[in-house]
Amino acid sequence: MATTKTTAKHTGFSEEEIAAMKEHAQDLKRAARRGAKADTEPDVLAKIAEMAEPDRTLAEQIHAIVRAAAPDLMPKLWYGMPSYARDGKIVCFFQPADKFKARYSTLGFNDAANLDDGTMWPTSYALTKLTAADKKRIGELVKQAAS
Repeated sequence: MATTKTTAKHTGFSEEEIAAMKEHAQDLKRAARRGAKADTEPDVLAKIAEMAEPDRTLAEQIHAIVRAAAPDLMPKLWYGMPSYARDGKIVCFFQPADKFKARYSTLGFNDAANLDDGTMWPTSYALTKLTAADKKRIGELVKQAAS
C-alpha cells in the first residue's frame, strides 16, 4: 500500500511573533527582578541603540518627542519594543519596521491612550521619516493620549 506525503501549511505564529513573545517574557522577568519602581529608560535606550537604520533614527526621534510631550509616561520595553506607560498600562509604542519585516515603522497607541474622537479614530501611524510638521503632530497626539 502506497502512502502519500501531505504537507500541512503552518498557520500559527510567525517566527517574528514568537521572538516578540519571548522578548516580552524576558522584559517581564527583568522588570520583576528590579521591582515596579525601577528606572527602565536605560533598557529602552539600549534597545533603540541596537536597531538598524532607519529604525534607530525614528525611534530616537519618537523617544525624544514622547519624553518632551508627556514626561509622566514611563519608558519601558513591551514585546521588545520601546513603549511608554501610564499606571502600568501601555499608552503608545514604537514598532520598528525590521521587527516584523514590514515596509514601514509604526507609532501605535493602545486603548489606554485618550485619543477617542467620535466613533472612529486612528490608533497607529506608518512612519518612514519625520518632518517638522510630523514631529509637531506626534507631540500633540502623545500629549492628548497621555492626558
